[in-house]
Amino acid sequence: MRPPFRSRGAAPLADMVDACLGPALAAQGFAAADVVVAWADIVGPRLAAHTQPLRIEWPRRARDGDDPARAAALIVRSTSAFALELQHMAPVVIERVNTHFGWRCVGRIVIRQGLVARPAPRPQPRGPDPAAAAAVRDLTADIEAAPLREALRRLGEAVLSTPRAGAGRRT
Repeated sequence: MRPPFRSRGAAPLADMVDACLGPALAAQGFAAADVVVAWADIVGPRLAAHTQPLRIEWPRRARDGDDPARAAALIVRSTSAFALELQHMAPVVIERVNTHFGWRCVGRIVIRQGLVARPAPRPQPRGPDPAAAAAVRDLTADIEAAPLREALRRLGEAVLSTPRAGAGRRT
């Protein structure tokens, strides 16, 4: 029986894994999703309110004669008023993104002006109805373990304070 492959010498497993999985992970956008999720932490709340990362464009595979150290381009949408500020802060943003990833992956920022999607504000949870809170205390009063009793009381009050789907709607 022949071995499934011929080895020409020992090679680090990390080199083979990166060569096999790198393009697939980049195509799925896993690295770009990380930037989108942590954008406010990377650039700060002021700039994050007026900018939005769209994607990371990874360079094509290096061919013979190409510079293997080419970095990706971060595509960012910005409101008109903050496009100039983002352009001036580009070196700082690039450094912060690369620090977040732990390696020099982004080499430049491409700014696209347009409307920035802002997340809808989350409704503040309202406190439970005093009668419902009293009912929760009555239901949990018989529990002997104080930590369990308090945890169940907090859970019951949180459930009662959560607005129900369709609440307040008239049919």
